Amino acid sequence: MAPTIKEGTVSFEVPSAGKPCETWYKIVGDLSSNITPLVTIHGGPGMSHDYMLQLSDLNELYGIPVIFYDQIGCARSTHLREKHGDESFWVEQLFYDELNNLISKLGLVEKGYDVLGHSWGGMVGSTWAGTKPKGLRKLIISNSPATYSGWTDAYSRYLEEMDEPEKSIIKKAEETEKWGGEELEAAMMVFMKKHSTTSMPPEFFKSFDFVKEDTTVSDTMSGPSEFVVRGGLRNWTAAEKCKSIDVPTLVINGVNEGADDAAIKPFLDGIKGVKWVKFEDSTHMPLYEEKELYLKTVGEWLLEK
Repeated sequence: MAPTIKEGTVSFEVPSAGKPCETWYKIVGDLSSNITPLVTIHGGPGMSHDYMLQLSDLNELYGIPVIFYDQIGCARSTHLREKHGDESFWVEQLFYDELNNLISKLGLVEKGYDVLGHSWGGMVGSTWAGTKPKGLRKLIISNSPATYSGWTDAYSRYLEEMDEPEKSIIKKAEETEKWGGEELEAAMMVFMKKHSTTSMPPEFFKSFDFVKEDTTVSDTMSGPSEFVVRGGLRNWTAAEKCKSIDVPTLVINGVNEGADDAAIKPFLDGIKGVKWVKFEDSTHMPLYEEKELYLKTVGEWLLEK
């Protein structure tokens, strides 16, 4: 029997936006069931929830209701192109406020909920959870660095290890700050297949297409480079904030990815009672590369008493 699917929007008041804002969401499963729902936070900054949709299978396999949403400025939620380059607007607190607003308006605060953030979504989740949000039961930080410098350190190392001619093509783009063109795109695809995901289903490209349609969030927060942060997140770290997390936390990473062992170490050192699972046959996307094992690991851990 197919799961219940509901899509909608909730209003999100952002006084500094200068216009009404909405957050788009999708619920797979029944929030009135007695199983704690899972709220997912997508990566980017600037992508969409689409590449995470395979988490919907948690509902069929374990009965877990799964909630997806597109962050403000992204995909189906309100766009704010007029805020391009405004680093004082695109800050973490904005995404905390949006997440808290969604959770409240879906009636989850009293019911309780779990959260899974992937990549940038896990970065948001790790610092947001340090604020001790009401109703949060469990947290999963999936393939996310604890410091942005940890991510760029790993990626810079992978670039130096890359074969020619792709290595030189990418390094030239970094040096000249000229991104774009088929040659660079092909070189980056070689890099991403080794360090992001070996499997790229259609929904993966769909999320990236949304970034291309509106680069406001990605440009302002991280910048166009995968190797140097040129936006507002240049000094981002969760090393201290994650120490305030007081719910059971699962940290996941793969091999040869941006969230390598060194990049996640502050989570492992700072979060009390943290559990760490490493997917040895995956890079940044074990949801694709080892899907069955990933869903089993996540589903069983969420249902543990």
